[in-house]
Amino acid sequence: MNQEELKQKIYTLMDHHKVGTLATVKDSKPHTRYMTFFNDENFTFFTPTSKETHKAEEIEENPHVHILLGYEGEGYGDTYLEVQGQAKIRGDQEIKEWIWNDQMSRWFDGKDDPDFVVLEILPETIRYMNKGSQTPETLEL
Repeated sequence: MNQEELKQKIYTLMDHHKVGTLATVKDSKPHTRYMTFFNDENFTFFTPTSKETHKAEEIEENPHVHILLGYEGEGYGDTYLEVQGQAKIRGDQEIKEWIWNDQMSRWFDGKDDPDFVVLEILPETIRYMNKGSQTPETLEL
């Protein structure tokens, strides 16, 4: 498949799957947790969190992260993404406004909660997986 077709398939999968895993590294060991992801048209991932979490501390020490997204249903042949990239912590109001939804009120006092931040993950490599003999397909960014 050409790069434009690959980009479209990746974007479609990102658009249909919002929950995945985010792995960080601390003391040379991986730490993984489920997160809700939002994305933009540039394949950038965004996920809300508290600045008081271990993941925020781990990203400040080492910004390299890994995301798994997709893979639901029976588990055989389901497509998913493997994403390697770098994360940064964003606390600007514009990004917090864009990400905010009412479900987040379970964890935060509102968009202005000083602990509410957004992790922005800039992918370096996205691998489109499990689509038959033609995968993995890799998109370098």
